[in-house]
This record gives sequence, structure tokens and C-alpha cells, in this order.
Amino acid sequence: MPRKILFITPPGVHLLDISGPAHIFYEAKEYDADIDLFFVSINKENRTSSSAGLNFYDLLPFNQFELTNEDFIFIPGIYFPSLLDTNFIDDCKPFFEWLNVQNKKGVNICSICNATFLLAESGILYNKSCTTHWKRIAKFKERYPKIEIKDNRLFVIDGNIFTSAGITSGIDLALYILEQKFGTSLAVDVAKEAVIYFRRSESDPQLSIYLQYRNHLNERIHKVQEFLIENIGNQFTHLDIAESVHMSVRNLTRLFKKTTGITIHQYTEKLRLEKALNLLAEKNKVEMVASECGFKSVSQLHSVLRKYKKNYLK
Repeated sequence: MPRKILFITPPGVHLLDISGPAHIFYEAKEYDADIDLFFVSINKENRTSSSAGLNFYDLLPFNQFELTNEDFIFIPGIYFPSLLDTNFIDDCKPFFEWLNVQNKKGVNICSICNATFLLAESGILYNKSCTTHWKRIAKFKERYPKIEIKDNRLFVIDGNIFTSAGITSGIDLALYILEQKFGTSLAVDVAKEAVIYFRRSESDPQLSIYLQYRNHLNERIHKVQEFLIENIGNQFTHLDIAESVHMSVRNLTRLFKKTTGITIHQYTEKLRLEKALNLLAEKNKVEMVASECGFKSVSQLHSVLRKYKKNYLK
């Protein structure tokens, strides 16, 4: 019997939260994965609108499904103010009751982005750990102080409950599920079909180093960051970096720290680490990874990895 994969479609749903993972499973079906996809209403309405204004029609009622522990329910993120609206939460109570029944049956329940708030409201996160979009971590802790929430995580799995950070992390979660349930080969084929070059894992941080430390307006420092990214596999000195933007080493190191909050050395190490983690996830040989990422030796790579595990994989 095919696995059922339900995509709950609430009012104000974020399009990429639902379309991203749905497309991953669609591609898996094209490779003959034995799954069926369904788009399901969270209330009694068979139509709704997304946060971007795109309409959904012919949604199915949630209570028509008989599910098992082989099936999955995906709940995508929505327009955030709705999650703080008591009327909306009250309208969801029949769905929450049904969701609790599915949880007791061991059905796999997945939230994307701020839909973790809906799981919290339903009560199924009791004694569970979870994550949500980085921008909503503080609000979640304020509203649900008894629920353990982990920041700096792409997704968190606790039993049959899967919670993800948001937006494209739903795609990463879908690929992870494909790999676990159907094998690495299918997950790799689907990732290639979707032009996804690096599949991220559960413990990866939400914010890529390529996005961090760029929220500034200093053009010279942006150029330095681009230089480091483009030359990450090479050996270079602070003098090489400074000459690329026509500055002295002293002025550059001071300005870089003032602008980004970290040193050039720390930023370079983070770049090398992220590239190394991606290459290692693709089963590349450690000697090649060390060379491609600009580490002087395999032992230096191992040292950086140990520091990463100590700081982030607690």
C-alpha cells in the first residue's frame, strides 16, 4: 500500500513551505516511489488562499483519512499573526484533536517554519524537543516555556515528530525522509532532478555562513568576503587579502572586525568548515576535502571538526 503524504493547507500558507517538499515527493513519484500525495484543509473549507495570494481549491477534509505509522502529515508555515489569533486557534481545535489521534497511532508529523507553533498549540510537543524559524525562537520560548526548542538547527527529529527551521529547510527535511524511507540512491536522484547540489542534514545550522555577517553596507568588506569565498581552497595571507582591496593589513583587520563582529581568521575558518561539511556529506575522501577547503592538512581539518562538534552538536 502506498505511503500517504498529507499536506495540510491552512489559510495564509507560505507557498515555498508547502510547494518545496511537495515537489520533492512529486519527483520521487516520478522515480516510482510508492507514495500518494494529498492536499488537505485544516478546517471545514475546501478552498483557501496563500500568504502570497495564490488560491488552493478542492482541498480534502482531514478526517477522511485512515493513517498508519508509515504515513506522513506535513504542516507548513503560515502568515505569522494568525498563530497569535485566538479565533484562528479555536477554529483549528477539531484539527488538533484529530492530530492527537494520529500522533498516538505513530503517524509521522512534520512542521515547517512557524507551524511548530501549531504543534505546540495542539499539545503534541509535550516532552518533545523541536525547532522553528530562527526569527521566531524567542517568541516560541516566551509562549511555550515548558517545551524544549533548539536554535541553530535545520530540523529536529524526536520520535515521530519532525520540526524544521523554515522555508527551504522543508526541502531538506523531505530529502532526508526520502533517504531514510527509500534509500540514498533515490534521494540523490531527486536532489539532482531538483538541481539541489548540497543536501543538508539535521544538525546543520539554519543560517549558512554565506548569508551570515553580510548585513552591512561596507563595500570593501563585502569585496573581502567575496575574495575569501572565491579563494577558499587556496592558501593566502592577510597581506594577500589586504592588497585585494588596496588597504593595509592593520586597517583591514580592524575594519573587518568592526564591521562583521568576527575576525578574518574566524570568518575564513567558518567558510572552510561549511564547505568541508558539505563535501563530507557527499562521501568524499577526507584528504580531498581538506585540500579543496584550503586546510593545510587532514589533522587541521579534524581539529576544526572537533571544535564544531563541541560547540554545535550538544
